[in-house]
Amino acid sequence: MPYADPLTEPELADALALLPEWSREGRVIRRVVRASDFRAAVGLVNAVADAAEAADHHPDIAITRYRNVNFELTTHAAKALTRRDIDLATTIEQIVSNASEASG
Repeated sequence: MPYADPLTEPELADALALLPEWSREGRVIRRVVRASDFRAAVGLVNAVADAAEAADHHPDIAITRYRNVNFELTTHAAKALTRRDIDLATTIEQIVSNASEASG
């Protein structure tokens, strides 16, 4: 039994419609955030790490070109996208929004 049930195509389409900054590639959803500088990028990673630990669901994260933060989500145990991915993507969006408001 998978860790979480895979989303159906209609469920996934509905969920991603609410997450326009995220794109889907097969069993993965991705988002790139351009932070103001390296410290802001690391701060964003740390905030997402705290949320991921709390959710017990961990994205792949990479910082490229010193301020681009790349997030990838999938549920490995289900070999699919699940509600857990959508929930964490939604949380990441809230963190990004809060960080943008704090810096701007």
